[in-house]
Amino acid sequence: MTTLSIFAENSAEPVLVTRDGDEIARLLGEKQIRFERWPTRDLSSGATNEQILEAYADEVARLKSERGFQTADVVSLTASHPQKEEFRKKFLDEHTHSEDEVRFFVRGQGIFYLHLEDKVYAVMCEKNDLISVPDGTRHWFDMGPEPEFTCIRLFTNPEGWVAQFTGDDIASQLPRYEGLAQDAA
Repeated sequence: MTTLSIFAENSAEPVLVTRDGDEIARLLGEKQIRFERWPTRDLSSGATNEQILEAYADEVARLKSERGFQTADVVSLTASHPQKEEFRKKFLDEHTHSEDEVRFFVRGQGIFYLHLEDKVYAVMCEKNDLISVPDGTRHWFDMGPEPEFTCIRLFTNPEGWVAQFTGDDIASQLPRYEGLAQDAA
């Protein structure tokens, strides 16, 4: 279930937890984080990346028009992937980007941690959730030890995902996917 947990930056206990989609969108919107729910599309479990992009073509075109994105692609990861631990570790440290990081969850789930002022907003995104993290926002992503997700990604930079790591160890001080996903269940 889509869940927002807000932590004080010096505490591993959340000060607020909500599963209400409208409240999540409002709280994130107050921090200039875009959060939307897109309608479900009928896709087979074996849908190709092209079929996924075609199914969500109107929504992707709208975001490209609104925000100037140049490219969209699809990324998937499963628990059987031989490099799943390496991929998970790549995203677990706090970083920023010089462009918005946009993800739409076609299936599965993952947690975006957003370090905003003196709080961390942990957003458990699931199927049909779109999150757009503005450029320069300190954040990290945890897909869990057994990842299962497919996401549409949008980029203004044709090079794709490029991170600038902050060196802050805050990500190691908060509950990982295993703890938050269990709490959300």
